[in-house]
Amino acid sequence: MRWLSVNYIEVLGAVLGFLYIFFSIRQNILTWLTGLITSALYIYVFFVSKFYADMALQVYYVLVSIYGWYHWIKGTGGEKVITVTRTRPKEWIWLTMASVVLFVIIYFILRDFTDSPVPMGDATTTALSIVATWMLARKMLEHWLIWIFVDALSMCLYIYKSLWPTTILFLVYTVMAYVGYVKWKKEIHQD
Repeated sequence: MRWLSVNYIEVLGAVLGFLYIFFSIRQNILTWLTGLITSALYIYVFFVSKFYADMALQVYYVLVSIYGWYHWIKGTGGEKVITVTRTRPKEWIWLTMASVVLFVIIYFILRDFTDSPVPMGDATTTALSIVATWMLARKMLEHWLIWIFVDALSMCLYIYKSLWPTTILFLVYTVMAYVGYVKWKKEIHQD
């Protein structure tokens, strides 16, 4: 019980994280509310664990949750409902360049200005997570493929730092990212 009383914020964040992935797969607007609260809790968890890029990523998640919520409600280009789309080759070029630039910036900040124990891993997961979350807000199918990689790598980092509820959360995220990909892909084929 002592462990739970010390780690209740992480446990609550993990529980809300399960709800977030459930809502995300179902394309439910509550994705963004649960994501926002989960991220707010994990700002603290990652600060205490010295995962500074992940902490900053949670700040980004809070902001992108507001954007995603608005975007899913308002739609794009006069379309009220946003449908799942495939990422076009031109978009992949921009997304890849953004990922590389973000990685380089984050890595050098972590390496040179923090005591991060895993600057390369933290920078990799953070850069790709920024891109994947933006893709989710745009309902791009392939964001799930990025999440499969990011969640699996993140799980390894959290094992290293003994963040057990978060490790379990990211194990579930890895599996559910695959489930989300399959479910969203079927939706594209039905159109």
